[in-house]
Amino acid sequence: MNLENVIPGVAEPTSSRRWRHAWDVLVVLTGRDLKAQYKRSFLGFGWALASPLLQLIIFSTIFQGVLGSRIPNYACFVFIGVLVWGWFQGSLGQSVGLITGNAALARQPGFPLSLLPHVTVSVRFLHFAIAMPLLFGLLWWNGLRPTASWSALPLIIAIQYLLSVGIAYPLASLNVLHRDTQHIVSVLLQLMMFVTPVFYDIRVVPEPLREWFYLNPMVSIVDAWRSVLLYGQWPDSRSLWILSGVALCLIVVGRKIFIAHSHRFVEEM
Repeated sequence: MNLENVIPGVAEPTSSRRWRHAWDVLVVLTGRDLKAQYKRSFLGFGWALASPLLQLIIFSTIFQGVLGSRIPNYACFVFIGVLVWGWFQGSLGQSVGLITGNAALARQPGFPLSLLPHVTVSVRFLHFAIAMPLLFGLLWWNGLRPTASWSALPLIIAIQYLLSVGIAYPLASLNVLHRDTQHIVSVLLQLMMFVTPVFYDIRVVPEPLREWFYLNPMVSIVDAWRSVLLYGQWPDSRSLWILSGVALCLIVVGRKIFIAHSHRFVEEM
């Protein structure tokens, strides 16, 4: 399918075709970005595994071998944190340059710019999905088998997807107007990793501080993944309801902010 066939430059699709049109655009652009990332690469999609595997080795060596971490199944524990955080961090890190990096699309009349955050988060999700079989194999190797609670995974994935897209909208539009945004976001994501329990258990944080940590939505999301995969337990329903509400609000508000500033994108570039 060619990009030109699904992105007409003339009229807006009719109401009956709008969702189908949006889906076609999303599929084409996601495929385009994936091919561009691994063009002329020897390992291809194998690079999607390289970064999380390297982090797994480093964290397992330092925090289990050197510091003597007593967390059961620590390799699985860390790998879940690395993959979940990597999807979130990669989505926001790339979303900042969505408009500035797609100037040609932004100048194309009738192009649905509001789909671009979905493209970035979808691309990063596919990287996440590529590594999931390795995680499941690691869980199986450590004697952890699927339970009924695994049926909660699609809901957790949907919440994280919506949350990432909701944050990506204002970041993408803000970076067009203020180019320092990309540098600020890069620094904040690096700092945010240390207040997200990627390589440590949130329960080691003192109780008075722990409540502040939970203001970071990724704390609850990472905890939900581990509850399901490691402990065979259903995630905390209260946290999921709150996260669902936050994600939906961010999608609505973030998209409105994005659309409100979209008329300035071309002139600012």
